[in-house]
Amino acid sequence: MEKAWWQKSTIYQIYPRSFNDSNGDGIGDLEGIIEKLNYLQLLGIDIIWLSPVYQSPNDDNGYDISNYYDIMSDFGTMDDMERLIEEAKEQDIHIMMDLVINHTSDEHHWFKESRKSKENPYRDYYIWRESESGPPSDITSVFSGSAWEWDERTDEYYFHLFSKKQPDLNLHNPEVREHLYKMMNFWLSKGVSGFRMDVIDLIGKEVDENVLTDGPKLHDYLQEMNEKVLSRYPTVTVGETPSATPETAQLYTGKGRNELDMVFTFQHMSLDERAGEGKWALKELDFTELKKVLSKWQTSLFQKGWNSLYWNNHDQPRIVSRWGNDQEYRIESAKMLATVLHMMQGTPFIYQGEEIGMTNIDWDDITRYRDIETINYYKEKKSEGVPEQEIMQSIRTKGRDNARTPFQWNDDDNGGFTNGVPWIEVNANYHEINALDAMGNQDSIFYHYQKLIALRKRLDIVIYGEYELLLEDHPEIMAYTRTWEEQTLLVVANFYGGNPQFELPEHVDDAHTTLIISNYSDTRERPSEIHTLRPYEAVVYLIEKQPNN
Repeated sequence: MEKAWWQKSTIYQIYPRSFNDSNGDGIGDLEGIIEKLNYLQLLGIDIIWLSPVYQSPNDDNGYDISNYYDIMSDFGTMDDMERLIEEAKEQDIHIMMDLVINHTSDEHHWFKESRKSKENPYRDYYIWRESESGPPSDITSVFSGSAWEWDERTDEYYFHLFSKKQPDLNLHNPEVREHLYKMMNFWLSKGVSGFRMDVIDLIGKEVDENVLTDGPKLHDYLQEMNEKVLSRYPTVTVGETPSATPETAQLYTGKGRNELDMVFTFQHMSLDERAGEGKWALKELDFTELKKVLSKWQTSLFQKGWNSLYWNNHDQPRIVSRWGNDQEYRIESAKMLATVLHMMQGTPFIYQGEEIGMTNIDWDDITRYRDIETINYYKEKKSEGVPEQEIMQSIRTKGRDNARTPFQWNDDDNGGFTNGVPWIEVNANYHEINALDAMGNQDSIFYHYQKLIALRKRLDIVIYGEYELLLEDHPEIMAYTRTWEEQTLLVVANFYGGNPQFELPEHVDDAHTTLIISNYSDTRERPSEIHTLRPYEAVVYLIEKQPNN
């Protein structure tokens, strides 16, 4: 396998608005991130993925960009951004920008020009259609309602797959692509090390044919982007690709295809959704299906592509509240989930607060929420007569604000996030769950993450080992091996609060074994000595194959 610098790396996502407020206005900022670089260095991460900080009217928390070449005043200035890049580099930390090129804000210069007239030079930068009988098609917006917005100035509809203030760009126009490549080069020349690409599987869409993801030109455009931009720098890239399967991921990440380094899969994130009904239609989590999905991605991309590994991000609820137990076994289950993920092949992503076990919020009042997707969903379901309790249950379970409450630094007011009034409430449990407390306890979730990150750097088997799922049908235990040269890594995890029996598979020889990490302090030194797993217990052993005498 071709070795790349980012394969041993761990990436830490910062949602700037909620990370650390340095000036008391209630909004996290770039200076606040600079203040916490020592914390991130202590954790051991290598790359910061920075959610958008570009100039934006903030309809969708910065994912609606009005100027790609400037910084949103909420976050600071370009000088602050340049200082963040430089000071992070001094700590051996790279910066990965969030690249949003499927759409812009309706306040971007291009769109302001585009809507002036049908003859405007910027008209074809966006997707406009004539229609005298309502929207040109029945495509719906991810944020509820039609994806078409009528514009009275020119009596045509423009297309927006997200908010109506986020018109989709027309990347079939080569001028648009050239402008975007120029912008990417601008940031790479400033010293950023790559991009997380927002909904990148949409850029080849053919709306007249109702083709949104995986359009026929998608991979041509990604290869062109690689040729004109990415290949000229030592970059790291990850594409957000909700539609990707293990098979199509090979197209994005396969050796010699010259597209992206890795993609985000969503298959393991949608296991609590009723098929075809969207993210809010809840169903019980299926543990055996989780094992199957994670394992398929591990085996399908082995030596053919590269995985991204994540449980959390700014769009997902907190994993310890989803697959763990955020009450009685919060610490054990958070460590277990981290262990299972970080011992797989791929580049792990940590979302801010995950490393201290931050949890979902439990708000019943819609006025406390800030996310446009959540608020639009609430309004839509209320108008349909859906009971309030049912709507709020879905929001508490899947709403994006679960991940967006401010980082809990200490047990001061507002969790030490701000001296002012936070833009969104801090989770009320910050007195018990905060970074200061975690760093003062060597047995905390924080130090468990630190050990996992260090193991990835130290052990080649974590990077290159071949994956095999064990106990495939066990209803409580996830176990797998990684094999590389003369070594085997054995990972065993109890996903629940019971005490399941564990039997070591016969083909796993544990005669020469080292216990390398566990979430209990008194774990047995050899896996054959384990007969019963404790609640949410996770153990990892390194088994050395001995030469024949």
